[in-house]
Amino acid sequence: MTAVARIADDAQALAVAAELAAQFRKDAAERDARRRLPRTELDRLTASGLLALTVPAEFGGADVRSVTLAEIFRLLAAADASLAQIPQSHFVYVNVLRRQGTPDQREFFFREVLAGKRFGNAQSEAGTRHVQDIRTRLDRQADGSYVLTGVKHYSTGALFADWIPVLARTEDDSLHVAYVPRDAPGVTVDDDWDGMGQRTTASGTVRLDAVAVPADRVVPHHLTFAGPQLHGAVAQLLHAAIDTGIASGALAEAVEFVRTKSRPWFESGFETAAEDPLLIQRFGELSIQVRSAEALLGAAARSVDAARDDLTDDTAAAASVAVATAKVSAANAAVEVASALFEVSGTRSALDSLGLHRHWRDARTHTLHDPSRWKVQHIGRYVLNGTRPPRHGLL
Repeated sequence: MTAVARIADDAQALAVAAELAAQFRKDAAERDARRRLPRTELDRLTASGLLALTVPAEFGGADVRSVTLAEIFRLLAAADASLAQIPQSHFVYVNVLRRQGTPDQREFFFREVLAGKRFGNAQSEAGTRHVQDIRTRLDRQADGSYVLTGVKHYSTGALFADWIPVLARTEDDSLHVAYVPRDAPGVTVDDDWDGMGQRTTASGTVRLDAVAVPADRVVPHHLTFAGPQLHGAVAQLLHAAIDTGIASGALAEAVEFVRTKSRPWFESGFETAAEDPLLIQRFGELSIQVRSAEALLGAAARSVDAARDDLTDDTAAAASVAVATAKVSAANAAVEVASALFEVSGTRSALDSLGLHRHWRDARTHTLHDPSRWKVQHIGRYVLNGTRPPRHGLL
């Protein structure tokens, strides 16, 4: 197994992420065009130590702040949004263990993460009444162990995982997470994802056919929502960071294209496209949108950090609303800026061989994860009436 570096602090984490993002950017369009899954790149990401950043300090991790983690995801997504999305669930399920794992579970799994083991996810299901209608079952056996049965879709990270956290319900219908080895008997991971965007996330199907699960690999996730919690805020913060990264990456591509490849419109009277006052105006507007999304992402991450230091119903609510605000802004910026890339760059930018359309396809696909319109509703209720957002893990 490849040796995994230990990252000491937030500053080192950001430096490592920036270096990797620069490397990943070089072949991102080619990976997307060929749908070449980023196994090599993900192994490099793992070996860098970045996937262990949120392991608590008492277990040997760097335990970086949410501000740092959000910026790392933004950097990676600006380079390759598919690659950035793969470890999103990894950090979510490290967070589940921090919150609800027993001391022995935390000791075991955090040691696994520090050694370079990756978590995937198997939570969403297709064909149910809604996203919270989880029908995968954990049936308790006489010896205290469980048998896991179900089918999961959109299982980002599962194909590349060492452990697959599975969201399931027990006989009393309470929600649990079962941490299952990727190669356990009865586990099948299908690479059948065919989305128009996020092509290389391998967000396929996980089939669980009477999978044996020891009792000490099951975590009572329903208890997470019994009191103030940041589970949803952390998960959504990383999604917001991915959208913000897509927006900033698309803007950077547009700037480079207009500076080096675009011809001026003949009526402008200028020698270069970059001198066109109408293009200058549009780039100013797009820059404001991207910088606004980046600022709101940073503010949301700081709110999550503040709540983590002093977790109450009020601080958790403030963090959730701040993250929801950032997510709405980031989703709008990602879709608009990735689309405007073609508006400002002209006809040549639409050539399939250039791969610039991946930014829009990634933005349009990733922003469908959960609807912004409901986030706006919760923001409005909080601002107008002081109503705290619900504890369901998607805020």
